[in-house]
Amino acid sequence: MSEIEKTEQLHHDWRESENERKMLSDMGYSQKAIEYYIRKPYMTALVDADHVSEMTGTCGDTMKISLKIRRGMIEDVGYQVLGCPGAVASAMAVVDLIKGGSLENAGKINDNDVFKALEDMPAKKHHCIQLSVKTLHKAVDEYRRKESKIKTIN
Repeated sequence: MSEIEKTEQLHHDWRESENERKMLSDMGYSQKAIEYYIRKPYMTALVDADHVSEMTGTCGDTMKISLKIRRGMIEDVGYQVLGCPGAVASAMAVVDLIKGGSLENAGKINDNDVFKALEDMPAKKHHCIQLSVKTLHKAVDEYRRKESKIKTIN
């Protein structure tokens, strides 16, 4: 690819991103939610995860969360999301709320915490927040049960 082609591609990508941002803003997404969706900072599967859980919402969106846990603290988190901008933004906000914190506190995160972190989302997308929280709670509960069984065996 020539330098001119690279420059043209960058301009095209920038225009597409700006169009997408405007559309999301017009729909009622906050700038913070839009940034989460555009950047997808934690959209990854952790190859060395201690636990992975997956959920599919009633809308068909699917989330998979990977947790890296050390001594009761969440060292790293990644989400994989097949879904709408609301689902992606919600999952990314959850990571910011729990990464570096305790597993205990992660189990206490609720929909309102995520909504506050996002600042605003269209009302018809609040189910995305619920899915991100349910996916997190499922992972925390499964991890605790798994750890409890290991302690019982030892």
